[in-house]
Amino acid sequence: MTGNAAIAIDIGGTFTDVTLFDRASGRLWNAKTPSTPHDPSIGFMDGMLAALTASGLGADAVGEVIHGTTVATNMILEGKGAPVALLTTQGFKHVLEIGRHDIPRKSNMYSWVKPKRPVKPQDIVEIAGRIDHTGAELEPLDEAAVRAAARKLRSAGIDAIAVCFIHAYANPAHERRARELILAEHPGAMVALSAEVLPVFREYERSMTTILNVYVMPRVASYVAKLEERLAAKGIAAPLLLMKSSGGVTGAATIRREPVQTALSGPAAGALGAAFIGVAAGFRDVISIDIGGTSADICLIKAGEPGVTVEGRVGEWPLPLPMLDIHTIGAGGGSIAAVADSGGLTVGPRSAGAEPGPVAYAKGGTEPTVTDAHLALGRLPPYLLEGNLALDRAAAIAAIRSKVAEPLGLDVSAAARGILAVVDNNMMGAIRVVSVERGHDPRDFALVPFGGAGPLHGGALARLLGIKTIVVPPAPGVLSALGLLVSNLKSDYSRTFLQKPPNYDLAGIARVFTELEAEATRWLEREGAAPENRAILRQASMRYAHQGFELTVPWPGGAVDAAALTEALANFHRLHERLYTFAQEDTPVEIVNLRMAAIGRLPQPTLPRLAPSSGTPMPIGVQDVDFDGTPVSCPVYDRTRLGAGDTVAGPAILRQLDTTIVVLPGQDGVVDAVGNLIIRERATA
Repeated sequence: MTGNAAIAIDIGGTFTDVTLFDRASGRLWNAKTPSTPHDPSIGFMDGMLAALTASGLGADAVGEVIHGTTVATNMILEGKGAPVALLTTQGFKHVLEIGRHDIPRKSNMYSWVKPKRPVKPQDIVEIAGRIDHTGAELEPLDEAAVRAAARKLRSAGIDAIAVCFIHAYANPAHERRARELILAEHPGAMVALSAEVLPVFREYERSMTTILNVYVMPRVASYVAKLEERLAAKGIAAPLLLMKSSGGVTGAATIRREPVQTALSGPAAGALGAAFIGVAAGFRDVISIDIGGTSADICLIKAGEPGVTVEGRVGEWPLPLPMLDIHTIGAGGGSIAAVADSGGLTVGPRSAGAEPGPVAYAKGGTEPTVTDAHLALGRLPPYLLEGNLALDRAAAIAAIRSKVAEPLGLDVSAAARGILAVVDNNMMGAIRVVSVERGHDPRDFALVPFGGAGPLHGGALARLLGIKTIVVPPAPGVLSALGLLVSNLKSDYSRTFLQKPPNYDLAGIARVFTELEAEATRWLEREGAAPENRAILRQASMRYAHQGFELTVPWPGGAVDAAALTEALANFHRLHERLYTFAQEDTPVEIVNLRMAAIGRLPQPTLPRLAPSSGTPMPIGVQDVDFDGTPVSCPVYDRTRLGAGDTVAGPAILRQLDTTIVVLPGQDGVVDAVGNLIIRERATA
């Protein structure tokens, strides 16, 4: 590292959020600049330079650059990846088309149509050769067929090639040889092997993950290279680390090979930041909701740790890589309000995004959004970003009147309140998905609303769910950037190794764990993690006999013996009972996948303690706010002037660089020692 400062940059749909942490002084600086969707690297550098300017530090002070990116996410969701070909085992050409027989939860079972696959049928090539589930070769690889396929794809201009052979997780020899042959005939190709991307069973999921990896590889690799070039041009020699969906960071070289690991990069950083803030405020059980311009990302955090799943999805596609268990819906400040043909009011998932943005931004937007509704009701000031973004309230009111109020026969106030009610109820339903539907009572958790729009909705969401405590972070609009700073190096490894009772092969389990640990150790060495900062965690995915899904549990300690196996099985029974209310301890338990997480601990920031209150906080102005149809004169506070222990009685508005906070009538907010605003319902006599 060249300096003591770490810069975290999270690029969202509307704004780019930056936090700079100087490890020498312990100080934090925040910056927020508009995103640049046409070239995210421009917004990346704009944000970085803004943070450096605010801190007064130079390029030589930067020791780390940590980045959360949505490049891969957007490519998958929008279907804008590279043309891809798939080499698969003879007889398996139709795995993608067959897929799974389940229908998406919110789709009509009579009208749902399978989405178009990311690989055209004519670009799927079957190759003779066969490995069985034990790793033994049944039929040699047809090398001539691989060479012919590579030449054909080179002629067709297809440079992104996925290779997924049956049982490659047990023996990757055929896939590795295929890559050698492809590159010999097509030197410019980018090749992804399933044995390296996801070496576990289930052909459809393994094939799709490998395809998505190479589908986004050309653009992500180009983007990462551009970032490194821009950093070098500014004299910043610090290593570039990127956030993965699992909540860890890794070097740029790893992301070039496995870009699909960043599919939930931005939301993962936000969940880590919320967990960090929750613990700092004294709440280890929290529900976080990150409300930005285009989406709301919800995560349940128990005992200070976000949940992790290996059954995630991105858009239409399964992505069974370890990722934080985050539920996302299309609800944000830019969500567009419209009257449907049926006469009902809809809000989202369509979004005005950063360009053109809400009508109030005066950048060409014509359709009213959630932000426009807040402005029309007086909940937002006439400007954002400390005056750098003026808002046109008259235009917002006119758009709501013409597009929502008049078609529904309402006045503008009722229409705007209706827009907020619809989006709040949409978000409440999403919070219930990660809590009530998984056996958790949301009333047992604190709510951490963040993102630029989170604190505008936190009070209403808490009331809808019966949540007693709201924790608004000191810098909620850039919390995802703080989440990047509190992350660690992390990489996950897995392999299918099916074991059925009573004859568990403990020696075989030990061998697989040893091989995975060797991979993990090599990665930690490449990333420069000091031995004293390394940790390797073992896990096993298990299921009852005849079940079609697995649960992942910790493998205790470092030994593979009868005692460790017994404890791991007990862990499985307990988890099954917690999730499904019952355990079948007399039913045989199968071990399916062995997993390992490699962690390299990085220095962690601490939140600076806030100066104590100097007396009763004084408003900087008043603002008429419409909560229920009648405007109320609300005091407006500059949050940066509040000290620890200050109390703000609702209704009130708090302004700061990165967000606006609404304290509803009947609520009180108290500033804690590190600057969090703790909002609760006012006690009644």
